[in-house]
Amino acid sequence: MAGGPVSFFEIAATLVGLSALFGYLNHRYLKAPPTIGLVLIGLGVGTMLLVAQTVLPAAEVDAAVVGVLVHIDFHELLMHGMLSFLLFAGALHVDIPALRCRWRTVSAMATAGTVLSTALVAGGIWLVASLAGHPLPFVWALVFGALVSPTDPVAVLGLFESVRVPPTLKAALEGESLFNDGVGVVVFTVLLGVALQDTDPGLWHVGELFLVEVAGGAALGIALGYAGYRGVLGIEEPNLELLVTLGIVMVGYAAAVRFGVSGPIAMVVAGLFFGGQGMRRAVSPASRDYLRKFWSLLDNVLNSVLFLLIGLEVLVVAGAGLGFWWASLAAIPVVLATRWLSVALARTVLHRWEAFEKGAVTVLTWGGLRGGIAVALALSLPASEHRPFILAVTYAVVVFSIVGQGLTVARVTKWSVFSGS
Repeated sequence: MAGGPVSFFEIAATLVGLSALFGYLNHRYLKAPPTIGLVLIGLGVGTMLLVAQTVLPAAEVDAAVVGVLVHIDFHELLMHGMLSFLLFAGALHVDIPALRCRWRTVSAMATAGTVLSTALVAGGIWLVASLAGHPLPFVWALVFGALVSPTDPVAVLGLFESVRVPPTLKAALEGESLFNDGVGVVVFTVLLGVALQDTDPGLWHVGELFLVEVAGGAALGIALGYAGYRGVLGIEEPNLELLVTLGIVMVGYAAAVRFGVSGPIAMVVAGLFFGGQGMRRAVSPASRDYLRKFWSLLDNVLNSVLFLLIGLEVLVVAGAGLGFWWASLAAIPVVLATRWLSVALARTVLHRWEAFEKGAVTVLTWGGLRGGIAVALALSLPASEHRPFILAVTYAVVVFSIVGQGLTVARVTKWSVFSGS
């Protein structure tokens, strides 16, 4: 009925329609990488609406777009919806042999590197907030460090499809981004509970939570991957095999949420297991091509919607965090510096066991993009006096990461890895 509440179908139709329109405009005129182009156009549209609203406040020109955005729970949509499909699709395409060569680097950077980065970012943003006149309790600085430290698998995987990188270095970036978001969410959950003073911050509790979330998610992922492998073994029916993979993702992620284990890690492990063992041993070449094309298409559609939303979220963030832009800009070099330091330390510790390509620290630093997961975690923060500051700073870091780093990472990689310098 006209004038009634916005339905889920209307929201989905709006997002897919805008993704198609903006994708066409990017392909035809802007010619940026698809995900980056969608963020840029979304930012441009959002900024124009903000300016128009400032000039003509009575016209409420941004009401239509904001009306759709306010009905979207970005955190719920990404963390308990899109992310399961995106992670499984990304893991299906990972180079398993190259990942095995870099398992020490991936493990160290996804665990100890994430924790170290959380602490270093917290120290830097605490100082920035104090200098900017918006003092931030250190525990809330740690919350910000936890949500912005993990590299985003969606952004990284999407970008490095078109950037020439040595296989083992690419595997390190992809593997870290796939696993450290699960670790980062656990760290974020613990620190947010401490900040809100409703969680026991004891080491025993933290260790138990890590064991249940991370190890439990990995175990569930192995079980899902093996079940999928057995399910498609001996079947020569592509549609049924596709239905099995959809069941792995949807039932598996729902089970992870229900049992309190890490859904992201479960999806990554299931995707790696099925993409490696299942695809090679149980799926015929024709069906393998069919499955890969379907998951590639779904991945592209969801990526388009996600990055469009990141661009348009400027309308939400501007209202919540106007006045924090100086601190937001200062946070960008803080996050980059701590990323470089954590990568350099990992290289120093691991160089005895793994050889690092020339320029590895530079590429791992500049290619470690932040994306939708950081925005989703920031938007999930409960109402408090510190939420607007954290939201604005997070958004600035993410936008610079996707646009600034994303547009230049190919040149940085060519200069640091393939040049004679």
